[in-house]
Amino acid sequence: MSESKKNQNINIELEDSIAQGIYSNLVVVNHSPTEFVLDFINIMPGSTKAKVRSRIILTPEHTKKFIKALSDNLTKYESVNGSVKDFKKDIIPLSFGPKGEA
Repeated sequence: MSESKKNQNINIELEDSIAQGIYSNLVVVNHSPTEFVLDFINIMPGSTKAKVRSRIILTPEHTKKFIKALSDNLTKYESVNGSVKDFKKDIIPLSFGPKGEA
């Protein structure tokens, strides 16, 4: 890679509507040979219905980078705030088919 390409800056804009964020307490992950699909959901306690609030589609390579970035950030978070407790496997009794995971 040329030196000029290494030093290029990317101007990333964040619109106000996106900056608000969307709360999610469940993510369903599916994949095909060419992409990973992450459906972010907000399900209320006691509710039997929920809507996908946001869908992110990634290539396998970007999925791997995303997982590494999450892992690195979780490690940094835990070094300051202590270990994050794992969920019990059956805490959300939902079924999204054989490929879905929360």
